[in-house]
Formats: sequence, structure tokens, C-alpha cells
Amino acid sequence: MKKKNLKILSIFLILLFLLTFYFKFLKKEESNHTNISITKEETYSSNIIKDVNYSSKDIKGNEYIIDATQGEIDFSDTKIIYLTNVRALIKLINSNNIEIKSDFGKYNTENFDTIFSQNVIINYLDNVITSEYLDFSIKRNSMIISRNVIYTNLENILKADVIEMNVQTKDTKIFMYKNNEKVNIKSKN
Repeated sequence: MKKKNLKILSIFLILLFLLTFYFKFLKKEESNHTNISITKEETYSSNIIKDVNYSSKDIKGNEYIIDATQGEIDFSDTKIIYLTNVRALIKLINSNNIEIKSDFGKYNTENFDTIFSQNVIINYLDNVITSEYLDFSIKRNSMIISRNVIYTNLENILKADVIEMNVQTKDTKIFMYKNNEKVNIKSKN
């Protein structure tokens, strides 16, 4: 009976070691273009990480940096991290930087797409856009901003349902969901 218990305990310890090794070393991002800096909490059973920082560059040299005070890995899809207190910086070649802040985010470590939600603030030059939702995609080169969108610059205040922007070309579409509603633009003067 004691040999059986010893075998079971040995198998359990080996499995625990293999799982720890797998999650600690093999699940790290293996991309040459991505640097990841994560400080884990002390309990290994948790999927919460503190002080998350990701940075990536595309083949054109554009850089995308995202920081959060906390992240939670989705165990059902480990490439997804749910973020809290998010700040992002998009450094574009031949263009000015774009800064984004939000209360929450959903970051894909594989393709770098990020959904920002709640109290989203986007700063670009003298332009500020606030909303409740932003879908940012490096692959699509797009930002889709929606839910209570308010765009302000030095001269105007604009309210709309959606702003779609091509990050590279800055081509922008501003529209309402319903055909009978119109985008509201007010002059600050």
C-alpha cells in the first residue's frame, strides 16, 4: 500500500513540475518583434499579472506600446489578456504619436489587436476623442471608435455614433447608426 501511495505522489509531483515549467517557460511569446515585461503575483495558481507591458513593431517600423496596471490571462484562450488601467502609445513612422487611455482593455498577444473600453481617451496632435469603446487593429491599420463619441479640436466639438480611421493614411469616416440621425458639429467660437 505504501509503494502505491509513493508512486501516486511521485506522479503528482512530476505533473506539477511539468505544468509549472509549461506555463512559466513555454507559453512565453516567441516573436522576434515583441518584447514582454510582466511581473507575476506570488501565487502560481492565479492568472493575474501586475504591471503589464507589451511592445511590438511592424515591418514598416511603426511601434505599438501598451501598459496596464493589471492583466488577467484568459485560460480558455491564452493569447488573450484582459487589462485594467490601460495606456497605449502608437509611434507611427512619418506621423505624430497617438496616445490612448482606458479603464479596461482586451489585448491579443498574437496579432496585437486591442479593444479598449470605458472612459476611452485618444490624443492626437490637438485632437481629443472620447468614447466608451475603441477597436484597434495593427493588421487592419484601423481604429473603430464607438459609443458616446465626442471629438474635439481647437475649433469644433463633434458628436457621432462611430468614427472609423485608417491609422496609416488618416482617412476618416464619421457617421451615425440610424439614417435619420445626423452627426452633431458645434463651433467653439
